Amino acid sequence: MTALNAIVTGCIMPVITVRNLPDEVHRALRIRAAQHGRSTEAEVRAILEEAVRPTGRAKLGTLLAEIGREAGGIDFEIPHVNSPTDPMSFE
Repeated sequence: MTALNAIVTGCIMPVITVRNLPDEVHRALRIRAAQHGRSTEAEVRAILEEAVRPTGRAKLGTLLAEIGREAGGIDFEIPHVNSPTDPMSFE
């Protein structure tokens, strides 16, 4: 987000300053960023996001599927219809 976008939308992103970063670490970050085709700043953001993202977090669909399996599964019989349906009437 550019500074202008932040002003227009009223959304201000937090800023972190890292002091006393060793030159070899900064150089390694620049190389890693180039390998991934992004800026050093974008690479640092990606590293931080990966570091704090929860691992093993189950998502809703996974939880619902597990509940279904624990309940012995669900068997739906959906009849196959070969005839065309009548069009909707909006009158």
